[in-house]
Amino acid sequence: MLPKSAVPDPENLELWLKVDGEIRQKGSTKDRIFKIPFLIGHISSIMTLFEGDVILIDAPLQGVGPVKAGQRISAGITGLLEVHFDVAKSSIPQNKEYGKTISINQFQVI
Repeated sequence: MLPKSAVPDPENLELWLKVDGEIRQKGSTKDRIFKIPFLIGHISSIMTLFEGDVILIDAPLQGVGPVKAGQRISAGITGLLEVHFDVAKSSIPQNKEYGKTISINQFQVI
């Protein structure tokens, strides 16, 4: 994760996501309908957020779809951060705190 001081303008960042090296989503935080404080507050009113939780937002209609075990996800903030992880079958049983997807207008928060 990045310290706040490393992010010059959180409301003007280019975000992207790739699945198996193929770009699936790309957009800018400047195009969001809802600002970061509102999103965190709204999500916190529905479910408990813990230190280390990641909120994925800004899912445009294009590129949204399921991923399968064995695929590799790469996501980043251009010029600041890039992360990679492999999709695996969940070993956590579904309950109120895990595996919940909440839709907020055009946004998908997982």
